[in-house]
Amino acid sequence: MEHSIKQSYFFPNPVQTVWEYLTTSELLEVWLMPNDFKLLPGHEFSFRTNPLPQFNCDGIFHCKILEIEPLKKLVYSWNGGPGDGTFHLKTVVEWVLTEENDGTALQLTHSGFNDESFELFKGMQNGWAQNIQKIVRHLNN
Repeated sequence: MEHSIKQSYFFPNPVQTVWEYLTTSELLEVWLMPNDFKLLPGHEFSFRTNPLPQFNCDGIFHCKILEIEPLKKLVYSWNGGPGDGTFHLKTVVEWVLTEENDGTALQLTHSGFNDESFELFKGMQNGWAQNIQKIVRHLNN
């Protein structure tokens, strides 16, 4: 069975500001993880955190940009595993931004979790929400 995380947020900030938090390596590191992200079609990059042995994950998430619609949509793969070159986590992250009520509506869909990655799916539901709050705090400073 496939599982997906779907979350919606509202920022009282322009779309351009929110977009920058999703597409600038230095800002991604502020709220998510160290990375080598570049906003280029097909660019392969990684997010890095501490190993997560409880999820059979070495803490490196291997990603590839699949779709860019500037200021509107960003889609990338998000894969992970134990560090031996295999991935039991093969998912896709999609961000959709919409200008709304003098601010930005942001929709996250993280899809493709299977039974093997179910425990990570459960942890990431709260993880995404907590990380998005870091954007809110950073914007309010």
